[in-house]
Amino acid sequence: GQGGAGVASQVLHRADLASGGRGRRACPQCTPTGVRVHPVSAAADGTVAAVDLGSNSFHMIVARLEDGEPRVLDRLREMVRLAEGVTADNRLTAPVRQRALDCLQRFGQRLRGLPEGAVRVVGTNTLRRIQSDRGFLAAAEAALGHRVEIVSGIEEARLVYSGVVGSLGARDRERRLVMDIGGGSTELIVGEGPEPVHMESLYMGCVSMTRRFFADGRLSRKRLRQAVTAARLELEPVEAAFRRLGWKRAQGASGTIKAVGRVVAAEGWCRDGISAAALERLLVRLEAAGDSERLVLAGLAPDRRPVFAGGVVILHAAFVALGIERMTVSRGALREGLLYDLVGRLRHADVRARAIAACGRRFRVDQDHGERVAATAAVLFDQVAADWELDRAALGPLLDWAARLHEIGLVVSHAQFHKHGAYLLAHADLAGFSLQEQALLAALVRAHRRKFPLAVFEELPTTWQRPARRLALLLRLAVLLHRGRAAVRLPPLRLKADGARLRLVFPPGWLAAHPLTRADLEAERAWVERAGFALAFAD
Repeated sequence: GQGGAGVASQVLHRADLASGGRGRRACPQCTPTGVRVHPVSAAADGTVAAVDLGSNSFHMIVARLEDGEPRVLDRLREMVRLAEGVTADNRLTAPVRQRALDCLQRFGQRLRGLPEGAVRVVGTNTLRRIQSDRGFLAAAEAALGHRVEIVSGIEEARLVYSGVVGSLGARDRERRLVMDIGGGSTELIVGEGPEPVHMESLYMGCVSMTRRFFADGRLSRKRLRQAVTAARLELEPVEAAFRRLGWKRAQGASGTIKAVGRVVAAEGWCRDGISAAALERLLVRLEAAGDSERLVLAGLAPDRRPVFAGGVVILHAAFVALGIERMTVSRGALREGLLYDLVGRLRHADVRARAIAACGRRFRVDQDHGERVAATAAVLFDQVAADWELDRAALGPLLDWAARLHEIGLVVSHAQFHKHGAYLLAHADLAGFSLQEQALLAALVRAHRRKFPLAVFEELPTTWQRPARRLALLLRLAVLLHRGRAAVRLPPLRLKADGARLRLVFPPGWLAAHPLTRADLEAERAWVERAGFALAFAD
């Protein structure tokens, strides 16, 4: 087959293409969905850590894996109130920036010595707002010694649900509502057993609500009513969907809901979680205090007092809007969900692989063709990874997933489908992915054909830009070599890399016998040369 149309046995992965891709065989590096992954390891002693950079508090959990399950060794929490330092142009004020970095320096000391694969750090609402401030993100990563992932609101909701259910050890299929009130956003999830069914992330939190209605600390009846109404307005678009789904039990996570639970228990208003009647009594006490500085409640920590009213009005509004009579308080939250997610990756049960497979089915991607391209891209990656200093564990799976979904844009239109595909991947809800990872996937799909879009890569985090451009070159070659689409063999290939120079070597006489492939490579050489790369090929 001319034009490059298959993968030889030397390039084979998960499929026996001598039989047209029908005779599949098991591979220890593949997930059950066929997605190739590189191994991720915990620390030598089994230590792992999860860090949650919330809009109100920063949390860290350090655990040791025992029989594959995490046993918590240490917990650290600091009230940073990141959201209160966001300026109108979505940057951080100097005092809040320094407060955050000082905290991360302390966290970083505890994380020192743990390998990259043993630590996950995620930022939520406020980091989503200030993600264009690359200076802060770079300083945060330097302080921690680990990469910071910024997650979408829906991914935040998924992690919260995982943390709540995992901490319960629930094995039943009971339908439950989970709520998490953070500093800048509120997550609502209905799920059954371990799986979320419906998730929403609302743009309100205890810090943002406090800044809007109680910035000077005054807690008048008028302000409290205005704040509750504002929260009801945020809940209104999702209220009907959640009521329609229904649930047997409501559970709350996060510092705000835990603080409310402690107060209503200490005041003797509710002995089992949080009741609607207890919330009503709490609002009366807030109004009676008149000012957050004069608010005295049993069980309320001093560092929680400034943003407590903002969280209470959101919780009260949710009780009214969703008809909640009682809510139990969960021990687990986002950081526990992050820890369980990390353990899943260590066990090669990466939720991202399932998300990619589901995305391919949803958009009717040609899975056999995507698998062939992914297999060739993996072999090319392995040949240049050392010379190009490509991190196998972090980047190998991302190249694989981009290869499997590189034609996703065809569901929109054949014309410029690489651009349509990039848009879909950048904006889809992909479980397990950070916003940076989705941006990288989108950049690879955008760059897999035609003009090499250097400007797209400049929008990625600085440390990702060079390796991302190199991954794009590998994907382009893999797609080119399979342009014929038929499931027949390619010859053994050898790719060599030296900086911006690539040399692709075929067996003697192969290119002469496949003039369409040669023509494709000559056109590709011109495309990448304009982007500062040199491509040579020979047989």
